[in-house]
Amino acid sequence: MNRNYTIRDIVGGIAKKEFLPEEIFQHYLTRIGLKNEKLNAYLSTFDFQSSAFKSQTPLADVPCAIKDNILIEGTVVTAGSKILENYVSAYDATVIQKLRKSGVQFLGKTNMDEFAMGSSTENSAFGPTKNPHDHSRVPGGSSGGSATAVAADLCVFALGSDTGGSIRQPASFCGVVGLKPTYGRVSRHGLIAMSSSLDQIGSLTKNVYDAALVLNSIVGKDKFDSTTVDMPEYDFTENLNRPIKGLRVGVPKEYFSKGVSTEVRDRVEEGISKLKQMDCHVIDISMPHSEYAIAVYYIVMSSEISSNLARYDGIRYGYSSKNSENLFDVYSRSRAGGFGPEPKRRVMLGTYSLSSGYYDAYYLKAEKVKALIRKDFDDAFKNVDVIVGPTAPTTAFKIGDKSADPLSMYLSDIYTVPVNLAGLPGISIPCGRGDNSNMPVGFQIIGKPFDEETILRAAHQLEQVLNPKS
Repeated sequence: MNRNYTIRDIVGGIAKKEFLPEEIFQHYLTRIGLKNEKLNAYLSTFDFQSSAFKSQTPLADVPCAIKDNILIEGTVVTAGSKILENYVSAYDATVIQKLRKSGVQFLGKTNMDEFAMGSSTENSAFGPTKNPHDHSRVPGGSSGGSATAVAADLCVFALGSDTGGSIRQPASFCGVVGLKPTYGRVSRHGLIAMSSSLDQIGSLTKNVYDAALVLNSIVGKDKFDSTTVDMPEYDFTENLNRPIKGLRVGVPKEYFSKGVSTEVRDRVEEGISKLKQMDCHVIDISMPHSEYAIAVYYIVMSSEISSNLARYDGIRYGYSSKNSENLFDVYSRSRAGGFGPEPKRRVMLGTYSLSSGYYDAYYLKAEKVKALIRKDFDDAFKNVDVIVGPTAPTTAFKIGDKSADPLSMYLSDIYTVPVNLAGLPGISIPCGRGDNSNMPVGFQIIGKPFDEETILRAAHQLEQVLNPKS
């Protein structure tokens, strides 16, 4: 069992009786035991569970990992924070219920930046995760544990959450496929909220076909999440091989300006050249308001964090200070002791943005510019079918390089944040390695709302050219 198994490999191997479900599950637990001490991808692991759903499904008995901000009933969920260090989930997230019905096996919970706040998985209260290609580098964030687990073959696929690029950016850094669905396509019920208008659950996989399979299992309207949209059932694997000849591909000039490293630009431009060779129509476009995306994102996101993290008060659940003399002490000392530096920073930014006298100047203005960013995409999609560019401006950086400079860290998400602000689907696929760093480079494909079919089709066929073994 030395292969880097895909979902199809696992399902096929079990069907052919090459191995039993318990054997492949134990194979991955053994790998985790050997490698996790160095990588710190997993925070906890589980035992094999016989599925209550015996029918053969495309994901039956496939071992997967779950980011530790998605609830699994009866298990500890920390969101990478000491304030939830011993909190046990009271119910399953909707995506977990759906995966259970698909017969999936849960290997464990993966490390993450605290409350999904970060771009490197250095902000976890339980230590940083390492990039499996170079242990001195970050895996990206906040879904760095899930990305590392997939890239190091410590699971077959993983779930993550993406608020401003937290699936796609670590996918880029670790050389795997990361899919962020359209906002409202997948239920957020049971996802610990960071920024409710931007959060979306998605997958990290070893190839695009697997991403389509996982998406099939987790989509759908949910009565517990009013933002989900009722869409017709669809098999996202059905048209993956339908030719993309004539596909109109938009390339924003702003995505190749200052800030993107030469090694990233070279690999992404090679990917665009491959699309031209596949008879796609490559069209230069402009996204004039994209330069404001980071500023808008950090105002909107921090404001929503200020509200969402108010529930962690030392009273209802989670960490509570034992040395408090009055109610104010309980609040202040519990939050001071339970939250790390990054959540504190963002709560303060958000509270300031929403405060009397500053709401109009910051939050309201940010919402207006957010609408302009969405209009940029609407205008572009009148003339193109997909938009492509780098997933991240650089390859994975060294651990500690940006920890002391939050603004530099925030710029790691410059190409992914606009997608969340507009609620669009996006996917990152590997497109080679950088000439200088020899680290993976990600190629991002952005689609129209609820048009995951097109970005998956384009990504799958480009993947066959860039990574023929996928």
